[in-house]
Amino acid sequence: AKTKKSSKPRKPKASREELYASLPICEVKCPLPDDQKFCPDCGTPLEPMGYTFVREELRVIPAKLFRVRYLQQKMRCPGCHEEDETTIVAAPAPASLFPHSPASPSLVAMIMYRKAGLYLPFYRQEMDFGMSGVPIPRETQARWFIKGALEYLEPIYSRLHEELLRRDLIHADEVPCQVLHEDGRKATQKSYMWIYQSGSDGKPPVALYEYQPGRASVYPIEFLKGFHGMIQCDGYAAYGCIEDVILICCLAHARRKFFDAVPKGRQKRIRLLDINSEQALDEPISTEEDENLLPAEKGVAFCNRLFFKERLYKELSPEERKAKRLEEETPIWDEFWSWIDTLDPSGGSKLEKAVKYALNHKESLMNYLLDGRCEISNNSAERKAKVYATGRKNFLFHDSVDGAKATAIVMSLVETAKANNLNAYKYLYTLLLYMPDYKNEPSGIEQLLPWSIFVQDKCSGIIDDSLELPENRGNLPI
Repeated sequence: AKTKKSSKPRKPKASREELYASLPICEVKCPLPDDQKFCPDCGTPLEPMGYTFVREELRVIPAKLFRVRYLQQKMRCPGCHEEDETTIVAAPAPASLFPHSPASPSLVAMIMYRKAGLYLPFYRQEMDFGMSGVPIPRETQARWFIKGALEYLEPIYSRLHEELLRRDLIHADEVPCQVLHEDGRKATQKSYMWIYQSGSDGKPPVALYEYQPGRASVYPIEFLKGFHGMIQCDGYAAYGCIEDVILICCLAHARRKFFDAVPKGRQKRIRLLDINSEQALDEPISTEEDENLLPAEKGVAFCNRLFFKERLYKELSPEERKAKRLEEETPIWDEFWSWIDTLDPSGGSKLEKAVKYALNHKESLMNYLLDGRCEISNNSAERKAKVYATGRKNFLFHDSVDGAKATAIVMSLVETAKANNLNAYKYLYTLLLYMPDYKNEPSGIEQLLPWSIFVQDKCSGIIDDSLELPENRGNLPI
């Protein structure tokens, strides 16, 4: 097939200075030893010429754990004491995160971030803490993780859920998981982590995970109760049971079915275009006249032409994107459906499945043309599904339902924080620092959402020593 080059330039690589710009700089001066400060030829004392830059290296200081003891000052009234009446005044002291527990916001936030952000199972964290001289059993970590998530982070999660339902577009997907101990179910039964993410609507992004024991339509119906916008999904029938919404089917799934119908020996010749890639691409030209392509290859080529167009529209406003789509992509769709009508694949073949999938989802595949905020694929939700799947490869399963729910909550906050350009660890730490006093105050919860000015100021940038300590913590600006 003929191609023509995209004019989009390749993104230049960042320099070291750009990569390390956020790191503090420590200068190490290398002075000349005293016995070498004389001219080796005549013995005259040498004169200083200053210091010149030689090289730069990156250093890491391993995390340190230490014990903090709060000593509360108490004072009494000497006058009352002389009259056998004691008046004692005690200084305020920070309350513990959990009663009778050594857990601190910084420690629990680190355990949460390692599990939900770095996918480190508790047993690996136990080993790491052990090398630091602190035995924190995996069972203790699990208790802190679950209690912190369900007691302090769940109100933030619920508020994000409310925000998501107010949006016009939601991307949805689901990925299998396993829970070992759940009433009425065997440990080997398959459960699901559902993913719901806001679309490209110009508002702060929200990404939520929700644990459910199954894949039935009742779960998205309940979670999305009150939502009346557009749902971008993979065509799974459960989403079709949601009332008063517009379904937008993922073209990447339709393309994959055509790709799977291509003989294995010819698949290596095919390139699946990705609109998010920075690599220079070739624009596919119409393949209708190319006699060398098999029908399945032509199906992939049609999809690639649409994906290529979408890449050109990425920087446009929703209104401009919609106009361009209607002008340039509608003819490709018309050509595609006319070509589909000419096919008569054999029963049960992969090509027949691809054709049936396209025809069964004809309307929803084209519904993205209705609104410029919609995407042609559901890849954004699938990337969030891949995040959980990557974690699952490491922690394998959840021991309890509470553990699965806690993981969904913490992973939701981590991914939403990252999407809002926050440092995920600093955000979890800030929530655990303030939520014990504000979990029942709606105005306080508003100040702790990822896009609030307070959080953006506190939780951006790198992890450093400037974290607000419990003993110095002020009040939220409410």
